[in-house]
Amino acid sequence: MSNEPIVVHTIINGERVATENQYPRENPANPGEIVGYGPVSTREDAAQAIEAASAALSVWSRVPLTERIAHMQRAIEKIKAAANELVPLLSREHGKPLYDAGGEVFVTTMWMEYACAVAEEVLKDKVEVHENGKTITTHDPVGVVAAIFPWNYPLALSTIKIAPALLAGNTIVLKPSPFAPLAVSKTIEIIAEEFPAGVINLVHGDSDVGMELTTNPKVAKIAFTGGTATGRSIMKSAADTLKNVTLELGGNDAAIILPEFDVTDDRAMRRLVISNFLTTGQICMIAKRVYVHRSIYDSFVEKYIEAANKWVRVGNPFNPDVTVGPVNNRRQLEYVKSLIDDAKRRGAKVIPLGRILDSEDFERGYFLQPTLVLDAGYDAPIVAEEQFGPTVPVLPYDDEEQVISLVNDSIYGLTSSVWGEEEHATRVARRIQAGTTMINTAAVQGLDVRFPFGGYKQSGVGREYGVEGLLAYVETHVINIPTLGELPNIPE
Repeated sequence: MSNEPIVVHTIINGERVATENQYPRENPANPGEIVGYGPVSTREDAAQAIEAASAALSVWSRVPLTERIAHMQRAIEKIKAAANELVPLLSREHGKPLYDAGGEVFVTTMWMEYACAVAEEVLKDKVEVHENGKTITTHDPVGVVAAIFPWNYPLALSTIKIAPALLAGNTIVLKPSPFAPLAVSKTIEIIAEEFPAGVINLVHGDSDVGMELTTNPKVAKIAFTGGTATGRSIMKSAADTLKNVTLELGGNDAAIILPEFDVTDDRAMRRLVISNFLTTGQICMIAKRVYVHRSIYDSFVEKYIEAANKWVRVGNPFNPDVTVGPVNNRRQLEYVKSLIDDAKRRGAKVIPLGRILDSEDFERGYFLQPTLVLDAGYDAPIVAEEQFGPTVPVLPYDDEEQVISLVNDSIYGLTSSVWGEEEHATRVARRIQAGTTMINTAAVQGLDVRFPFGGYKQSGVGREYGVEGLLAYVETHVINIPTLGELPNIPE
């Protein structure tokens, strides 16, 4: 693909809409390079997009489900055909290595295909004839959906909302993050071409645009993925009109290493390292704090460092040997650095991991060498807060009661993992307060789009993926047809 900057657009009612201003998106591996430009949409643009979605709703909601599925399947094929363009573009604007960007496109289409495959069974009317007559249960569209999603997995986290929303008969207005707007905007434009005008609308912009999307009375549902603090604000904004919300928020996902875990299992150690540093640690479901039974702690640390030094290769995302790219943006880079510096000041030991393949590339971009943090306190910020970057604390524990208490003592509860003998690990998993707990794997390696995903506590409200991810975009409508006859206990 060309390295010339590309331009993406606001899309309202099927048309590209000109905006007065644009914002640049830099290459985090080489911040002097502008990958492309996104439009600066206004609050008025957002209101117009909502109006377009509202106008399209009355027609789209009555389109037969089989036709909606056919529209979505054509869009899926077009995304697959465009992968050779989307993958390098996502890699350049985000910082993901090419293999990681390709994996995101794969997960994106896999979910869309699953949603299409199960939509008829999940969304069809349920008719029950019983002793009191007949009951019909329908799944009606919620209405206009406002979808706001972050920069770390923009294609997957937009289509996780687009597919169920549109299959259920809703219309949608989407807003991406300015830190990775380009590949996802191209993807949304590809999808929009396969649907009637107004069904899919795309705006960009800052908090004023987000405020319009979350407060406009014509928006019936908000689907948001992002930070917990923003999620709280969205709930407040939605309260005045009691909007339906699905919020997938932050997590401080724990991994528990049980005493029987085999530290000499190279494949298991590699899986654990990947669960810490895939996408440079910038995944909501990455393993962000690791608790190791004290009886194997020293040997675990030794073998972990060996495994990390084999897998972690830091450099330009376009280098096929690279496994870890740059941090996505300077603000996030500085935040992760601040956590590491704070850990050092508190007396923790910080061990660099892996290899830097090109020192000039490293110095040029938003790179940070992955690190292992030892001897941190259980309540140190690098343990208690979500790092969202390439660093991981490893802490010892003495017994199950202690570690379960440490893991659950958090405002978060998105994902977790337990590593050890299956029956033992499953028994421990049942006591963890998390939306998903994986056994002997973690992060994207254990993701299955057929099953619901979401969090406990302040990690979110509702579920995405799976059947629940489709039902999150419908209202249940019960039609009762009773057998006519005498009603008991009612006087004539």
